[in-house]
Amino acid sequence: MADAQRHVARFTNDSRIPGWDRAADLTKEPAVVPDAATTEVPAELRAAIEDAVRRFPVGDSAFIPALYAVQEQYGWCSPEGIEQAASVLGRTPAALTAVATFYDMFRMEPLGRKTVYVCTNISCSLCGADELLEALEAELGEAPDVHIRGFECLGACDIAPMASVNGIYVGPIGLDQVPELARQIVAGDDPLPAKQLIKRPCADPKVAEK
Repeated sequence: MADAQRHVARFTNDSRIPGWDRAADLTKEPAVVPDAATTEVPAELRAAIEDAVRRFPVGDSAFIPALYAVQEQYGWCSPEGIEQAASVLGRTPAALTAVATFYDMFRMEPLGRKTVYVCTNISCSLCGADELLEALEAELGEAPDVHIRGFECLGACDIAPMASVNGIYVGPIGLDQVPELARQIVAGDDPLPAKQLIKRPCADPKVAEK
């Protein structure tokens, strides 16, 4: 019976979330708020962060959109980008790093800009997500600028097994559709348009605009 059970891929210490146990460097000096007058910040990054501050003015609510802006600018939340964001926000880099390392959607090391997250939580896993991830890895493993991995939960159980392709929810994805999906990802084409969650019928005709 045990041999018939499906193997569930896991990372270190039996976790399905990679990197959760990376320790902080306690030998570093306490961080200070970077000097806004001397910290060079790319104009487009500064504009994006300042726009976030205008839209989310309460407390540190602009942290997440600011981190997204850093990731968009550099392809990952680089130390340089975090320091630049911290200078604009008037916060320490450590405060931003604490948020960035808590959420799975922020990349703390340089990876491919084309992101493919295959949901591997229970609903998707029972519907073949582990096989889907394995098939996509086989197709995309050597593709440049593509980052693919399993994701603990993407909250779209109704379209299991599914994946997020550059933020676009796609599913259910059959194994026979993997070669075409992989081709679209590498080419930068719209991924499986007929399977995109945002294009499904909805009572609100303007839902795709929100």
